[in-house]
Amino acid sequence: MPGESLVDLASWADDYRAKAPRTAPWHYVDIPLNSHGLDLQRDCPKGACVVTKIAEFQQKWSNPARSPADRREALLFLIHLVGDLHQPLHCENNQDDGGNQVRVRFFGEETNLHSVWDTGMLKRAGDEDHLYAKLAAALTPDRLAAWPSGTIEQWANESFRLAQGTAYGLLPVVPPGGTMLLGAWYQSMAEPIAEMQLEKAAVRLASLLNQAAH
Repeated sequence: MPGESLVDLASWADDYRAKAPRTAPWHYVDIPLNSHGLDLQRDCPKGACVVTKIAEFQQKWSNPARSPADRREALLFLIHLVGDLHQPLHCENNQDDGGNQVRVRFFGEETNLHSVWDTGMLKRAGDEDHLYAKLAAALTPDRLAAWPSGTIEQWANESFRLAQGTAYGLLPVVPPGGTMLLGAWYQSMAEPIAEMQLEKAAVRLASLLNQAAH
């Protein structure tokens, strides 16, 4: 629609999920954290996970025979789901609702691991304009050329490995019932990963849209 931008529309799929709960599984894929990686038959048996839905919506958006309304909806889902795919906690299953049940104290604030990765670290990385400039400056020609390669399944496995090694792998060990304290050390180790995933998501979304346009 006139005047709309990708930024304005990026959260549409989350808003829609509240009205259409059947779409909730489209935002993630449950790869067991103790596994070796994605197995679509095991992790997406009904074909209703973020990996398969990105491919489906890319096809719908690129199909000129589809109605404008259908293509718009497909584009809105693509914008959001490519971002979700690159959030490591959307590509793992540790029986804790994607980290939402992992209670932590992040720089003194009671929250959960999923929220730390969704917004917590990025809020501490600087204001929006500063973060945008930082991410844009990091998009070197080599990265722009390399990151669109691979498949959606391979991108999901990248996120999964980051969940294993970083999001969960860097958590401190606490006794049962203890408080998991996350602060400057966790931020310093995990923030560059979160930022790189944002950069990859942007580059790969652009590539998917360009492929569909051609």
